[in-house]
Amino acid sequence: MPLKIAFQMDEISSLHIEGDTTCAMMLEAQKRGHELFYYLPDALSLRDGIVTASGFNVEVKDVEGDHFKLGEEKTVDLSSYDVVHLRQDPPFDMGYITTTHILEQIHPETLVVNNPKEVRNAPEKFFVLDFPELTASTLITRDEKAVQSFRAEKKDIIVKPLYGNGGAGVFRIKEDDTNLSSLMEMLKEQSSEPFIVQEYLPAVRAGDKRIILIDGEPVGAINRVPAANETRSNMHVGGRPEQIDLSDRDKEICAAIGPELKKRGLIFVGIDVIGNVLTEINVTSPTGVREVLKFGGADIASLLWDAIEEKRA
Repeated sequence: MPLKIAFQMDEISSLHIEGDTTCAMMLEAQKRGHELFYYLPDALSLRDGIVTASGFNVEVKDVEGDHFKLGEEKTVDLSSYDVVHLRQDPPFDMGYITTTHILEQIHPETLVVNNPKEVRNAPEKFFVLDFPELTASTLITRDEKAVQSFRAEKKDIIVKPLYGNGGAGVFRIKEDDTNLSSLMEMLKEQSSEPFIVQEYLPAVRAGDKRIILIDGEPVGAINRVPAANETRSNMHVGGRPEQIDLSDRDKEICAAIGPELKKRGLIFVGIDVIGNVLTEINVTSPTGVREVLKFGGADIASLLWDAIEEKRA
């Protein structure tokens, strides 16, 4: 039975469809006969208990540079939709958090993917700390003395914004690097938030594995190998995707976190694993679906819609 689907996402014209997970979701939904509606986060409103959004019915094509066609702009009551996908990228700031409060007004009668309350309560770099036995040694602070002490112990560290994404603002600081104080001054000037400090994992040179889970179950993985002159493995900064299978340790990690993801209504999740260590649990707008399929893995967009349709049924 056709569903009415709304996507809260970034500007659709800016997407590169070849590697974009949201586009893969939309293409699969359209193939199944579902009606698609697209709007930007700034077009979301709550008035007298009614959640509305101004946007467009949209048709999508798997053609780079010619991947969408919009209908006439209109304002809709999102409670009349079957599913809303919360897919805009971070930063995970107060604007983002406010959208989760608004969408919480219609969930679960309208299924919001992922559960907006749990998205709000599970920022990627924080949620992972609920599983200390799986993660690298991590410090969250704004205290320079605490960071200096952490580096003295670990020798080689990564410093990054707590609520950033896509590898932005990630710095590797070695034992003899004299820039740590200047870096912290810069981070403090940019934001009032704490930052996150982790021990550097040399295993990242062999790749940072993205594993995708649907309703708590792993369905595919891709390895992202950093460029020779880069610390970061993110594909948009030169990371090279390659085919990879799940190791026994990967399966152990998924088995440990899967029940909690399912319990929280986090239907579509991407986790990052370096070596044997869980580094992030991405619940806002996970990516990697098209890369997994490209390298012969599962059609994750199809599996996701199977799960959503079952829940709506």
